[in-house]
Amino acid sequence: MQPRHLLTLLDLCPAELDWVLERAILLKKWHQEHLIHDSLKNRVLGMIFEKASTRTRVSFESGMAQLGGHALFLSHRDTQLGRGEPIIDSAKVISSMVDIVMIRSYSHATVTTFAHHSKVPVINALTDDYHPCQLLADMQTFREHRGTIAGKTVTWIGDGNNMCNSYINAARQFDFHLNIACPVGYEPNFELVSNNADRVNLISDPATAISGSHLLVTDVWTSMGKEEEQLQRTKAFANYQVTPELMDLADNEAIFMHCLPAHRGEEISHDMLDDHRSVVFDEAENRLHSQKALIEFLLLKPDP
Repeated sequence: MQPRHLLTLLDLCPAELDWVLERAILLKKWHQEHLIHDSLKNRVLGMIFEKASTRTRVSFESGMAQLGGHALFLSHRDTQLGRGEPIIDSAKVISSMVDIVMIRSYSHATVTTFAHHSKVPVINALTDDYHPCQLLADMQTFREHRGTIAGKTVTWIGDGNNMCNSYINAARQFDFHLNIACPVGYEPNFELVSNNADRVNLISDPATAISGSHLLVTDVWTSMGKEEEQLQRTKAFANYQVTPELMDLADNEAIFMHCLPAHRGEEISHDMLDDHRSVVFDEAENRLHSQKALIEFLLLKPDP
């Protein structure tokens, strides 16, 4: 039997994604109650990192420990992965020794190639194109604070990056409407937008885009690997900063998210993370629990 992977949100059906979110909420409750749940006892997660990380490494490593398993950190600096070994060879070898693999990479092709040759499930923990694990945490957070996101309006403000692409997939899988406010030249994947034209709108003006929205989301203006564009992007995104005043244009029950790290004074004002509508730190914590639920789904294959 071929292993199941999560390379984008489209790899799971809506019912399966719903199972993951409900399981994540339950696992979080058990964790807060200090209940022991060792469903992954003796299981090993291989963690392959090309890109630096805080939340991704801590959440996956802690999650495996909390479920009774073990996480193995593999960086390009101290393995053959950084010395030219073909991805295909690495996939065959590593997947013969661990139970599941997560990869944080620049190229999405690296993750898809690895998964194609892997004997075990592979999780995309971020590529330049998609960040599905963060969307699981975001969807869990909205559900905890406001209930179902189906039928709601979400506004993305900022770069049409991997997070924005994943929000487009989320709009399809979780049945919400998505407004995207990006400067010209920084729009998300054109094919993704076209394929979801029934629920995705590109609106250049942030104030227009956020009007009546139930969730506002943003990210850094300059993603990792694009630091040389910092000055150019700062100018292009000058009118796309999220502030409490901008949030005032949203629905009265709207909440704010950011996947972190945040650059105060750039994509958000200095006081935005402290605004009463911000759920950013709940969102960050939920990376831990949603990923635990995802790993259980991929390894234990429950029937949603």
